Amino acid sequence: MWFILRTCQKNAVRTRIVIVLAVMWSAQALAMEGVVVLHGLCRSSASMRPLAAALAAAGYAVENVDYPSRGAGVAVLSEDAIGAALRSARLAGCQRVHFVTHSLGGILVRSYFARHREPRLGRVVMLGPPNQGSEVVDHLKNWRIFQVINGPAGGELGTDRDSVPRRLGPVSFELGVIAGDRSINWINSWLIPGSDDGKVSVASTRVAGMRDHLVVHATHPFLMKNRQVIAATLRFLATGAFLRRKPRP
Repeated sequence: MWFILRTCQKNAVRTRIVIVLAVMWSAQALAMEGVVVLHGLCRSSASMRPLAAALAAAGYAVENVDYPSRGAGVAVLSEDAIGAALRSARLAGCQRVHFVTHSLGGILVRSYFARHREPRLGRVVMLGPPNQGSEVVDHLKNWRIFQVINGPAGGELGTDRDSVPRRLGPVSFELGVIAGDRSINWINSWLIPGSDDGKVSVASTRVAGMRDHLVVHATHPFLMKNRQVIAATLRFLATGAFLRRKPRP
């Protein structure tokens, strides 16, 4: 009887050790992938909190960046915001770092990685990015009130050949783009040809080299809070596609 009890105790200890090691390994595996979250123009990290929370719940280490979007041009903002994020303690243990961006945040990513190489760079999801610029900027960038509200970066997001988005060229990373086709700003939409989200046309969100493109019935300011958008973002980061692919017969 003593021998049986002793054996059971040893087995119980071994089981507990295995469970503890499994939990530790699982936690480490989850923490090995991180996500940098970047808000858009005239917004803050608070606008990205629902999406950041969903990413954290999925097991990613999340760096929700707050940067002064109206304080400088695209190149300076990208250098400061993304450079600091990649050096953050929260992402120090991550072997792979993804990006999820809204609007201007996507252009910051394109700008930064046009100049830098990052061996940890994973997948990128851009929500409503003006990858070919915005016609709204074309019409309003010379207005003083537009310049005051949107800062230097806002004026760089036009559709002309010399605008920042048009000069950046094709992307070289694994990119998925989500565009909205619902607008609550009829004045802006009057300036934008085709389907749009009130700020950017669906066509202008596209960029050469992207892996996938999805259109949802949502408006620009609320793309990051849309449940379909959040689900599609998580799916792209995990699989490299927005929609579940049907198996071939």
